Amino acid sequence: MFNIYNTAKFIPSVEKPIQKLSFNQKARWTLIILVLFFLLSSITVIGINQTAVAQFEFLEIIFGSRFGSIITLGIGPIVTASIILQLLVGSKIVPWNLKDEADKKKFSSSQKLLTVAFSFIEAVAYVLSGAVPPANPSAFLVTLVILQLAIGGIIILFMDEVVSKWGFGSGVSLFIAAGVSKTIFLRIFSPSIGDTGGGIISAFIANLNQGLLSSAFISLLPLIATGVVFVMAVYAQDVKVEIPMAFSLPFGKFASRRWPLKFLYTSNIPVILMGAVLANLQVFGRLLYQRGLSFLGAYDQNGQPISGIMLYLTAPTSSQSAGTVSLIVITVLASIIGLVFALIATRLWKKYGIRMALFGGLIGIFLGYALAVTYDLPLITTTEVFRSIFYMLAFIVGSTVFSIFWVNTAGMDSKSIAEQFESSSIVIPGFRHDPRIVERVLDRYIPSLTVLGGAFVGFLAAFADLTAAVGTGTGILLTVMIIYQLYEQIASQHYQDIPPAIKKFIGE
Repeated sequence: MFNIYNTAKFIPSVEKPIQKLSFNQKARWTLIILVLFFLLSSITVIGINQTAVAQFEFLEIIFGSRFGSIITLGIGPIVTASIILQLLVGSKIVPWNLKDEADKKKFSSSQKLLTVAFSFIEAVAYVLSGAVPPANPSAFLVTLVILQLAIGGIIILFMDEVVSKWGFGSGVSLFIAAGVSKTIFLRIFSPSIGDTGGGIISAFIANLNQGLLSSAFISLLPLIATGVVFVMAVYAQDVKVEIPMAFSLPFGKFASRRWPLKFLYTSNIPVILMGAVLANLQVFGRLLYQRGLSFLGAYDQNGQPISGIMLYLTAPTSSQSAGTVSLIVITVLASIIGLVFALIATRLWKKYGIRMALFGGLIGIFLGYALAVTYDLPLITTTEVFRSIFYMLAFIVGSTVFSIFWVNTAGMDSKSIAEQFESSSIVIPGFRHDPRIVERVLDRYIPSLTVLGGAFVGFLAAFADLTAAVGTGTGILLTVMIIYQLYEQIASQHYQDIPPAIKKFIGE
């Protein structure tokens, strides 16, 4: 009988450290993997037609990859395997209890096997869809390209294991943040050489020198949007509900404190999973279109959908249509005014921050539309409006679903937290030290935060994408959350051995 755990033993694995690692040791391993990641991203796959490699910026952002390089697949196989297992376990199709140690081993073993399998499956899809085309259609060259892409995906799997066990955070998060940061830096500061277009700063200076003030402002919009999305992500990350708690010992309770339940309870996980689903659909849709099947949509030569459902599952700002500038102006203004309203509400009426942000956003939409009319900018079309609404709805619904599945499979539900409280002798003041009572108290918050937080982070990611921020709104949102989580992890686990210079930098 097929045994997943025994089969997975044949796949090499990174051993966990025997003893607790210091800050310097973890930093060293994280830096080594990060340097290796950038080196691999600069190694071109042997035997491909480099001029015909399709550019999928969204896929590169979500998967932490670079098309045409050895890490073209990026974290795609890892995330896809996780999605499949999350859905199977969360829907009880696979009846595993992840609180049981044996079932947890089955889950991790299955994820590793699926990741290896998807490395080959996605490599075949990328090559056959023309996203990474071989220089000629010979069977040997096609096979060679597929093998290189699959091996790159497997290398990323082991790099992720190294970071998870020997470094900070996880490789999945590290690669996303590294890829987005690199994209933002290059898009902003790339110099203009000869006739080649430079970055945003170069374009702004060039337009100013020519006296084109309106063009100079428009060229700065992506940079303004990047700053706005950054602030939005930081603000959302800091919204939380605090529950009183205390440690219970035989001689009494002490060390009362407040346990923060973040509004974004599942953090960036729903957005990563939803983004991965959309990215895989893009590749799958392109593959079908190459085979004459266009029920998911038709694509242009640059790999952008031009019709079908995939057109509506792609942010309108990814295409250079007539109304794109107006759409960016409207969404950027809505973001800025929404943030201002939220900050004012937070100062005056703490519990109305999100409502006021939405109200300010609506005002920004009307003002942005009025500005577009005043300066005679091409107005957004009906198609672009429907695309924007459908794209946001898809992200909201998908992120909510994945948020629910993640809470139920990652031990973050009320029952699991109540059991953790009991094992750690933590009580909620005013309630009996009984896990069933604690579970009922937590049920007032966790299910609501799971749904609302998942929906909000999906809305925030999709809306941020409509601003055309550098690195995409989703990418910036993920990067801010990843860096924030990294800061929290370092501050909580390595406060004693952080070098003074770094401790001062992070404000500890």
